[in-house]
Amino acid sequence: MLTRREFTASTFAALVAGTRPRAQTDDANYDEARVPPYSLPPILVRADGSPVRTRAEWKARRAELLDLFAAHMYGRTPAGLPTGTLSPADSPVAVLDGKAWRQQWRLDWPGQASLALLVYRPRHDRPVPVFIGLNYFGNQAVDPDPGITLSTRWMRASDANGIVDHRATELTRGKTANRWPLDRIIGHDCAVITAYYGDLAPDDPALWRQGIAPIGGGLEQNIPAAERWGAIGMWAWGLSQMRQAAARIPGLDARRTIAIGHSRLGKAALWAGVQDEEFAMVVSNDSGCAGAALSRRIYGETIGRISTAFPHWFCKTLSTYGGREAAMPVDQHQLLALVAPRVLHVGSAIEDRWADPRGEFLATQAADQVWQWHDVRGLGVLTMPAIGDAAGGRVRYHVRAGGHDITREDWTQYLTTVGQELR
Repeated sequence: MLTRREFTASTFAALVAGTRPRAQTDDANYDEARVPPYSLPPILVRADGSPVRTRAEWKARRAELLDLFAAHMYGRTPAGLPTGTLSPADSPVAVLDGKAWRQQWRLDWPGQASLALLVYRPRHDRPVPVFIGLNYFGNQAVDPDPGITLSTRWMRASDANGIVDHRATELTRGKTANRWPLDRIIGHDCAVITAYYGDLAPDDPALWRQGIAPIGGGLEQNIPAAERWGAIGMWAWGLSQMRQAAARIPGLDARRTIAIGHSRLGKAALWAGVQDEEFAMVVSNDSGCAGAALSRRIYGETIGRISTAFPHWFCKTLSTYGGREAAMPVDQHQLLALVAPRVLHVGSAIEDRWADPRGEFLATQAADQVWQWHDVRGLGVLTMPAIGDAAGGRVRYHVRAGGHDITREDWTQYLTTVGQELR
């Protein structure tokens, strides 16, 4: 068992003192002195207790861990799901002062399920790395461009983002452009594909099966009810479908695809990236509990809280570990390790205590042993980087000032990693 490593940054408590996570003002633990002693389940030890020594043994161990996360947290992705049919929804349009092409596409599946894709790519013929991520309020919220089709799907209530009666309005155009710095992405010779996550599974416990769920309905019958996928599994599967679509869209390099997500969609990006090894890089931004943060720390959001507030995100098994995280057969360092030896970048925000930035760093640090085992330069540090800095190689971690968001600063860090590791 891996024993808990004490974090040595003496200023951490002072940095986060007095901050509150977004709208969470209850009795969650934000005191490092109240973090219980814990030990982490091993990564490089097989279920039968034998150590992993060879590549074949790692492949088998990887399959064991993947199966545990499917059975106990995210649910099993049904086998045999159909690949979506890709078709253009419009012609390329020159944007960003002529530096980029903007084009809209559609993925369609039997049973009227569909996903609207928005693509931005540099205006040249060389295939470029492509970030693949879902958005929260429809493609039109990514950029104020009036040519982007307004989503008509159900959305979570948000007056601040122009959602009226659970539908997007013209007021949503460009509302989350700060989260998608297209000029910076294009300026680093990268592309982006995004889609509204509610196309795949509406983010509501009463509605989440009104997206792509019907196309897998019959395929779920062979999966135990407690292990059937939830919305995170559906969002993750959608990211893989978008990755496959990238191979058929001009100007995108399907060998250099990056799964990216923030918050709950950071959890989805991780689950997509560990299941689909064709992703060259995986980015988790402020993904927190059941994402990149260690569950056994009982800091900020916990398994009991998340599985109660958002039961539709996970398989039913996860809720049985509320208040007994130490009984879980897995923890998030093992999930991060399943990206190895590909590129992993975990980003945190120092004031986002609900997502436990220290727990995200410690999980990344604990996972690093697998990159080292592969003789690949990974994180290579024992202490958290200074605020605004990053550390690592093919495993990279950064923490910035501020709270729960994905910002231009975060994107600059991720683009730097692409430049160093995927060029």
